[in-house]
Amino acid sequence: MANDTAYLKVDGQEYELPIHKGTLGNPVIDVSAFQKAGYWTYDPGFKVTAPVESKITYINGEKGELLHRGYPIDQLADNAEYLEVCYALLHGDLPNAEQKADFYDKVLSHTGVHEQLRKFFEGFRRDAHPMAVMVGVVGALSAFYHDHLDVTDPKQRDITAIRLIAKIPTIAAMSYKYTKGEPFMYPRNDFNYAENFLYMMFATPADVDYKVDPVIARAMDKIFTLHADHEQNASTSTVRLTASTGANPYACIAAGIVALWGPSHGGANEAVLTMLDEIGSVDNVEEYMEKVKRKEVRLMGFGHRVYKNFDPRAKVMKETCDEVLGALGITDPKLELAMKLEKIALEDPYFVERNLYPNVDFYSGIILKAIGIPTSMFTVIFALARTAGWISHLLEMHSAPFNIGRPRQLYTGEVRSCIHKLKSP
Repeated sequence: MANDTAYLKVDGQEYELPIHKGTLGNPVIDVSAFQKAGYWTYDPGFKVTAPVESKITYINGEKGELLHRGYPIDQLADNAEYLEVCYALLHGDLPNAEQKADFYDKVLSHTGVHEQLRKFFEGFRRDAHPMAVMVGVVGALSAFYHDHLDVTDPKQRDITAIRLIAKIPTIAAMSYKYTKGEPFMYPRNDFNYAENFLYMMFATPADVDYKVDPVIARAMDKIFTLHADHEQNASTSTVRLTASTGANPYACIAAGIVALWGPSHGGANEAVLTMLDEIGSVDNVEEYMEKVKRKEVRLMGFGHRVYKNFDPRAKVMKETCDEVLGALGITDPKLELAMKLEKIALEDPYFVERNLYPNVDFYSGIILKAIGIPTSMFTVIFALARTAGWISHLLEMHSAPFNIGRPRQLYTGEVRSCIHKLKSP
């Protein structure tokens, strides 16, 4: 409902623009009347445009707040398991004991993949990037699970959502095993969600009594939780735009994976490790930071385009990072280098004044490196975690009337006639 009205006056004509106020955040002005006036709005990057109404996630970048279904992200990360957060994103609130047991059972019953899907991997080169494999395999799921693709049917949408959350970890681990030339590991449903993923990643058929370090499993679960959703970012907007065409959910999630693959989005934590390689050693850190101040190089994993305060996810991730490094007792020169970077960024006035604090990508990259996950898998794990958010937005969109996405443009090209050119000898 409109709470107030703004007015647009163009060429002597006045138009009413309803103002809508949400539960939190800036009010929005309904600009649909611009078309009546013969104008469109111009907003490169959609930085001040709200194309959707959503109840899933809220971000206040000035205060450093991130809420999922109204719950602060630090509370969820410290008190809820990732699958409980998935349930909340999908259904609007955290589950009670009965709902949790039922949801967990449904997810566990769908962790396996069709046997023919295993053969699909053989079409990829062994040295293919795991994200390339993810794009192809997830996009192909509709060819294997085409019995519940009617997006107009709520029950079919729900089943597909469960399948995606359950199968993406299996596919992610398979993409890693394939590039390693190692046998695929079938999921084990006696493990929890994070443990099962780590088992499928690192176990071999000879590991009959494979056990997962509980510290590592907790850290992985928190990484999943902290990446589960992040409002209308590039990949989520891509999923929503694709879904607005009526495309099947598997194709929509594959589109999200494509968008996430970009180094400015999901590839950020991989870029942190690349930066550490470039720095080389602890002895070069101070010189590198001086280059950052002179704007000669970029500091990856610090600051955030949304958060003008400390990234609330980074606070949780730093605690987890300290716990993991302490438990593993790792003396990796690259990790020592990262800690030196962190110290300078948190103490040097140049970085403090500009809010160039370590973000979630910085700490998650260090954790993944510490537990032996290669950098090529970092974005895959991000995609695994974000699937819950993507499918939640898709379900929300399809639960109410919506329009196919159709942005406008400011055309600055030529206006020509080809008749003279075509008739020239």
